[in-house]
Amino acid sequence: MADATTPGSFIPHETAVPRARARGTSGLNDLLLLFGIVALVASAALAGGVYLYEQYLNQQSAQEASQLQRAEAAFEPSLIEQITRLDDRMQAAEAILSNHTAPVAIFQALDQSTLQTISFSSFDLEVTDPQHISIKMQGVGQSVNSIALQAQIFSKSGVISDPIFSNISQQADGVHFDFTGDINPAAITYSSFLSASSASSAGASQAPAASPAAQPAAAPTPFTTQPAQGASSAPASQP
Repeated sequence: MADATTPGSFIPHETAVPRARARGTSGLNDLLLLFGIVALVASAALAGGVYLYEQYLNQQSAQEASQLQRAEAAFEPSLIEQITRLDDRMQAAEAILSNHTAPVAIFQALDQSTLQTISFSSFDLEVTDPQHISIKMQGVGQSVNSIALQAQIFSKSGVISDPIFSNISQQADGVHFDFTGDINPAAITYSSFLSASSASSAGASQAPAASPAAQPAAAPTPFTTQPAQGASSAPASQP
């Protein structure tokens, strides 16, 4: 019978390892491997999508550039350049005309607002600068009332401001006077002159022609009634 303290065999016995632990470690490794494979596939797919999208954008950009070149060629760049230069010149001309002074507007205003009982024998235009223009004139009126009425008309004309009649003296041929006044620079610009001329032409063309029988009954214009007032008051103003 063998001794209980003496081993029965010199071959070492295999250490028992729990099977459940070995299986758990292998499953975790498989899961990590699967996750890595999925991430690798997803990265490859994303990289492929980005590459394809970049190629699509490049193709779209090339097509749009080609369309733009065809559209530009259809519009004739040389013609566009000529039109652009013409537009710049027209804008420059408009700016010059809007600030350009038309002295003829002064004479037109005098012609339209001077009474038939007033006559001027001299005209002196003083231009300090484009914003400061004044006129000096000497004239003869049928009466003092005509001169007073002429002062009112000049004040309402919009072209002559601050009209002053001085050195009024009664002489054999009428009432002599000196006149000074300032010119409104905004009223004598070339653009204002053209607008006023166009308005006058349009009003004249649209006015209905009166028959000869109706003309005597028509209301007289201010310029026809004003001399009559001055003429009626002339005897009262005579010394």
